[in-house]
Order: sequence, then structure tokens, then C-alpha cells
Amino acid sequence: MTRHFLDIHRLDASELRAILDDAHARKAARKGWPMGRVDADAPLKDRVLAMIFEKNSTRTRFSFDAAIRQLGGASIIANAGDMQLGRGEPVEDTARVLSRMVDAVMIRANDHEDVERFARVATVPVINGLTHRSHPCQILADIITIEEARGPIAGQTIAWVGDGNNVCHSFIHAAPLLGFHLNVACPAEYHPDLRDLAKGGSAVTLTSDPREAVAGADVVVTDTWVSMGDGDYEDRLAAFESYAVDQALMDLADPEAVFLHCLPAHRGEEVTDAVIDGPHSRVWDEAENRIHAQKAVLAWCFAGD
Repeated sequence: MTRHFLDIHRLDASELRAILDDAHARKAARKGWPMGRVDADAPLKDRVLAMIFEKNSTRTRFSFDAAIRQLGGASIIANAGDMQLGRGEPVEDTARVLSRMVDAVMIRANDHEDVERFARVATVPVINGLTHRSHPCQILADIITIEEARGPIAGQTIAWVGDGNNVCHSFIHAAPLLGFHLNVACPAEYHPDLRDLAKGGSAVTLTSDPREAVAGADVVVTDTWVSMGDGDYEDRLAAFESYAVDQALMDLADPEAVFLHCLPAHRGEEVTDAVIDGPHSRVWDEAENRIHAQKAVLAWCFAGD
């Protein structure tokens, strides 16, 4: 059965834990190696990963390319606008064609439903590299970073401050599976999608008060207030003005708390320079860990062969 990686909530707890453990192990095994050296086991030798981008990308693009190379494979990268997909070819037809040309497909898409449609037809693994609904690969990198800094994720409290967006949704999906608690602080009009919020159950607390969410937290996370495709820039800036993560807010968290941001950051909006460049910040580790997360996801997809 073909293994797709579309959303964290589609996994069971043991699968998610196994992916994270593999990422930790693969990172440790490469310590001191040049980035281009292939892992000793080369589990994806001779495999080809296609990457399709409907949205701009830095971390997703470079990390997946590095990931498949370190696993022994190769990549083909295309912007959707350069493909017939960008001229109206049905998603399903593209999926059927690429399934005969490559061994896996990663898609960074505008519409979550397009990725699901692609996966329903594809006969090779399909990986969600980001949609408007979720960003599961990012959350794996975040959890790897948290565990490196703070130890096992179970029992920890993560405070999400800002927009209830796709990254927030994936944190919600992970909370009950990994046994951490997620406090989400956002304005009422920008709360997470209620369908995703329901998946978190009692592991998630929703509030409009960022100070309440952050108090005593082990981890503080934020993201840009205006995502790609949002057209209400001024309204969002006004709504989120009191949700900026500054040093005063970080001081309410646990003294050893870490700060995360998936990047790119709008410095002076959702986070101050003092925080993102300060001693609590682990954002550069977080960005690097995208490589290790993607590798573990790719290896998991092909382990089902």
C-alpha cells in the first residue's frame, strides 16, 4: 500500500514517534559530515523525488533537495506555472503521469484539496510540503528542535501566539498524539479552523490572551501574521498588534523556554529582534532540522514498499 504523508492526524502515535526517532538518529549519525555525503545506509538509492511548487519556498525547497540526496536519491524541481498543471491540466492527470516518471512527489500547494486529489490517484508516495490547511513537515522539525533543547516532548506545554493558521493546525494535530499541551492565543476572528481544533481535543486550550498562553510555557512559537495569499494586511496588523512576541512576553514563560518561528520572520511585527536573535531562540536549529525531518518522512514513505 502506497504511503502518503499528508497530515499528522492521519498517523497513529507510534508511526509519528518512529519518524521523529529516525530523524534524531540520522542527524546524530551525520555529525561532522559534509552536507553532500550520502547516509551510510543510502535507503533511497536510485529513487527520484519530484518537487512541485505553487508557492515560493526557501526552507522546503532546499531541505527536501538536500534530504533526497543524503538518502541516496535525486530530485526534479518544477514550479507549477512551468508545468501543464499551471495551464489547467487536471491534478489527477498530472498525478498519473508523474507516477510513471518518478518515485515520489512533494507538493507545496495553494489548496489542500489539490494535494488530496493528487494522492488519491498517485501510485507513488505524495508528501504535503505545505497547503493553506496544514504544514506537517514543519511541525516535525519543530518537535525535533524542542526535544534537542528540552528533552522528550510528552508533558511539555507549547504556547502558540498569533494567527490560527496552517502551522498552528499541524501543531494541534500533533498534540494528542505526542502527549504535549498546546495553548493557542489568537484574536477571535483569526482562530484555528474548528474542524482542526476539534482534532486536538483536551490537549489544546484556546484563548485570546497571549500572556495567559505563555505563562510557564516550555516553548513559545509564532508565525507571520500575514500568510501568502492573505489580502487583509492592514486588518491583520491591527488585530495582532498585542500578539507580538517581545522580551516581556518571553519573560512569562519558563526561564529555560525556547522560542521557535518557522520563518521567514517579519521582524518588528510578530517578533522582536531581541527575541529571535536572543538566547531563547532556536530558529536556526529549527530551519536546519527541516532536512532531518524530510529525510525521516521520505524514509517512512518508502518503508511501506
